[in-house]
Amino acid sequence: MATDPKSCADMADLRALIDALDAELVALLVRRAACIDRAVELKQAAGWPARIETRVEEVALNARMRAEAAGLDGAFVEGLWRQIIEWSIAREERVLGPDRAETGGEAHER
Repeated sequence: MATDPKSCADMADLRALIDALDAELVALLVRRAACIDRAVELKQAAGWPARIETRVEEVALNARMRAEAAGLDGAFVEGLWRQIIEWSIAREERVLGPDRAETGGEAHER
């Protein structure tokens, strides 16, 4: 199978490449989810909340800058990453509970 879109002879080849890339993206998301699960354990032990706003912004900005450096639409990638981040925070909150700052309590920044 082709690994470069320019070497795809036809749409069938290109679709096979896209399908393979999609499988890789899903596998990377599975690995990222495992990291989130570990973050839950570490945050729980440290008494940290799921949402740490400075980290949210750092991750989103990093994704945008990497995308733009690679010639992709930074706003699109940042938006996509923000969805991934929100999904990750929701995953953490299932164990850690909602941040007290969101429920009227003390804010956390770590």
